[in-house]
Parts: sequence; structure tokens; C-alpha cells
Amino acid sequence: MKVLAIAGSNSDASMNRQLVAYASSLFENAEAEVVDLNPFEMPIYKHERELAGGIPQEAHDFASKIDGANVLLVSLPEHNGTYSTAFKNVFDWVSRIKDRTVWNEVPMLLMSTAPGARGGAGVLEAASKRFPFHGGNIVETFSLPFFNDNFDKAVQKISNEEKDSELKDKIKKIAAIETILEK
Repeated sequence: MKVLAIAGSNSDASMNRQLVAYASSLFENAEAEVVDLNPFEMPIYKHERELAGGIPQEAHDFASKIDGANVLLVSLPEHNGTYSTAFKNVFDWVSRIKDRTVWNEVPMLLMSTAPGARGGAGVLEAASKRFPFHGGNIVETFSLPFFNDNFDKAVQKISNEEKDSELKDKIKKIAAIETILEK
């Protein structure tokens, strides 16, 4: 099984990258790749830019990674109630590739974390509503509130036992679905 873990942030110290990397490590007998958005930085999407120069290779490369995955883990930071600009731009460019959906119906665990009590609830709501229109097969969602209190940065894992158990149960569910699909 190939797990693609995407943090929707271009921050070098991304909480969501730490969370999605941890989540990807919980899959047994799987090859996991954590994707950094920085190599996929492109000019801000503009229709005239697309007409003049086409879709950047970085968008095709990102789409290729999705297409090679059996499971997607997508952890999004919340910027003013929605996606980060870095993520939204990659999403926009990939959505312009002819004859494809962004997420290609790959089973997905959609996640978010934040330093506050809502744990990125706004971005999870926005993505949960939008992604299905772009081939998002969201099997589960997970929110980790109070990241700095609930994630042990020294060992790179969730320290809150209840939230850790919740994430592990959701990982088991999505892994079981993928195992059934492989048969």
C-alpha cells in the first residue's frame, strides 16, 4: 500500500506536516511519502497565465503523486477559516489539468491541527464540502486541537491518549477499506 501524506502548508515548522507524518507512520506494511509543498510552488493561478503558458509541470508532478497513491492523508492548516494560500494555489493548478479530478477518488483521511481549541475546524468544514466536487473520497476526518499541548514534538507523536486512539482507529478503518479495494 502506498500512502501519500500531504501537509497543506509551506511552513518549515508546520504543525500539520508533523501531524500528517505521524499519521503516515501508523500504517502497517505501507510505503509512506510525506509531501512538502515547497517544491510545488508555482505562480499564482490566473486564467490568462494558463492560456499563455499552460499548466506548470509542478501541477502535473503533484497530480502524479496523487495518482500513485492508494491512500491520501491530507492535513490542512487553517488560515482565516480556510486553506493556506500555498495549498490553494497547488489545488487550483491541479484542478485545471484536463480530464482529471484533483483527488482522483483516492480514499482520504482529511485532518487538521492548530494551536487553539477548534483544531482547524473551519478548514476541515471548507475542505469537506469542496473536495468531493474534485474527486475527494473522504473516508474520515480528524482534528487535533491545542497542538502544542497534545503533540509531543520530541518524539513526534500525539501525547493525548484519547486523541491518539481516535486517530489510530481512523487509520485502521481507512487501511481496511484500502485492503478490501486491493482484493
